[in-house]
Amino acid sequence: MTDILQALQEVPELSQVPKEQLQWLLDHSELLTYEAGALLFKSGEIPQNMFIILGGRIRIWFEQLGKAREIGSLEKGDISGMLPYSRLKMTKGNGLVMDQALVLATNKELFPEMIRTQYDLVEALVHSMANRIRNFTTLQVQNEKLLSLGKLSAGLAHELNNPSSAVVRVAKDLHQHLSYLPENFKRVIAIRLENEQVDRVNERLQERIQQGVSSLSLLQRKRLEENMEEWLEDHEVSLSDDALEVLIDYGFTEDDLDFILDHVNTREFTPVMNWVGNVLTTEKYVKEIKDASQRISDLVTSIKSYSHMDQDQDRHKVDIREGIHSTRRMLDHKFRRAKVDFETEFTEPFPKIHANPGQLNQVWTNLLDNALDALEPTGGIITFKGKQDGACLYVEIVDNGPGVPEEVQNLIFDPFFTTKEMGKGTGLGLDVVRRIVLSHKGDIKLESRPGRTVFTLSFPLQ
Repeated sequence: MTDILQALQEVPELSQVPKEQLQWLLDHSELLTYEAGALLFKSGEIPQNMFIILGGRIRIWFEQLGKAREIGSLEKGDISGMLPYSRLKMTKGNGLVMDQALVLATNKELFPEMIRTQYDLVEALVHSMANRIRNFTTLQVQNEKLLSLGKLSAGLAHELNNPSSAVVRVAKDLHQHLSYLPENFKRVIAIRLENEQVDRVNERLQERIQQGVSSLSLLQRKRLEENMEEWLEDHEVSLSDDALEVLIDYGFTEDDLDFILDHVNTREFTPVMNWVGNVLTTEKYVKEIKDASQRISDLVTSIKSYSHMDQDQDRHKVDIREGIHSTRRMLDHKFRRAKVDFETEFTEPFPKIHANPGQLNQVWTNLLDNALDALEPTGGIITFKGKQDGACLYVEIVDNGPGVPEEVQNLIFDPFFTTKEMGKGTGLGLDVVRRIVLSHKGDIKLESRPGRTVFTLSFPLQ
């Protein structure tokens, strides 16, 4: 027993407990050996013992929707089971022995005597219970945050990849296009035009640049291309394929060709129009780079707005609509993938509330993400509604998905409860939402039936 007593002294939570009190614990407990595959405790049973793990490893898991969900493990030096002053009524998980385990079990019937006579031991065990709750909750909340961050990061990587790839591709095309300029320059300087002729050509060119690239259907583009080729053939002039393509992009028609031909002679028409094509090609590439760069800039702005990187994290007056819209932009990729529309209905006047905007964005993220997961197979609509009623601001998040099954609606805000597949959720998303709302002195309720799910949040204005 001397070795066991020494092992108890090496348990971190019991290291400051007097030796005689540890001896009392050892004298009033049972030393048990569990083989791999045995259950130390079982979900749904009434806890009877405190367990101190002196060797081996125990996996803690519970079953949900027919699947095993691991929530932690016990190893040498860990304390589990029923503890003094614990309000645990029923074991919520299973303790599966993975490696042969040596366990010191103390029946809870001894707790009253322990409380009366072994003060230091009880104090250490109470601290152990508090630490266990705090550490376990912190770990799971962190897992939930990491899961949410992973989803956002994957979406942002996808969103940033498209415009950044476009910048690289178009920059390469622009570089190749500009490499032809020295040769084209020879043709340009050979053109003999009066200033007035140049002004007329530039006038029409700038009109088309201001108009921008035309939105043409395939049929419209094909018809315009045929008309332009027919015009060129009738007037016995030619254009490069690249020049003709970009002219069509910018909406040039036979009327534009007639206009330019009226101001330059036939001999100068082809080099002039090829020069126009070169200008439009450069303009098109620059515009594409500008648009892609602006998309990247908008995403960075949305990230800053969502995370409030340039603001302090203290509570202050905020317009929650800004956070809702920035969160919507952060999840834009998922809305498109799920084919879900987003609508808002905010009734004026819409007051600000005293809140932490970063925490509220966690609320909007979790609620939107859950609604998107529910709607993803078939698409649908998510609507944010908001209005002031008396001394409170009410926000409703409505979706037309399949709804939350009635038998689990009372469990939806419980920690670790989830209806998602394994690996898609920790079961803490709505628990985090509830705790954030309550920390703002607000409330959250769920109403759900097939075709309509509504989360109603209320926040005090003062």
